[in-house]
Amino acid sequence: MKTIAFYHIPEPYGWMSNFAKYPIELDGKIWPTSEHYFQASKFPGSDYAEAIRQQPSPKIAAKMGNSHEHPLRPDWEEVKESVMRKAVLAKFTQHPDLRAWLLDTGDAVLVEHTTKDSYWADGGDGGGKNRLGAILMEVRAQLRNT
Repeated sequence: MKTIAFYHIPEPYGWMSNFAKYPIELDGKIWPTSEHYFQASKFPGSDYAEAIRQQPSPKIAAKMGNSHEHPLRPDWEEVKESVMRKAVLAKFTQHPDLRAWLLDTGDAVLVEHTTKDSYWADGGDGGGKNRLGAILMEVRAQLRNT
């Protein structure tokens, strides 16, 4: 089975990254990237979440979201995958070009490939959980059926 690895934005398939600059509309607001939405969702309804939304880059939004200076919502571990799924689904339903590109990946295994993350990505050696890749494949199947 074909595998498609992605991570860096300028590379082929970089558009699958949460850092790719495709705004999404969720919860009554425009988010510059799905990464902004995901990180802000750790602090719902707070001024800090709004500050994350307004950051000029997803890198800064991620840094703020991963800061330990603000307490995470208490149920974060239970809801983080559903938050990611919601953001990814919004991205690929609100941008017809992205939807088409994702569907064009066919049945390929999608892998976020980086040593920087072993939960959302493959850990760089294939030993990670690749949860973002799995969610992308779930969204692709959902889009295929609608």
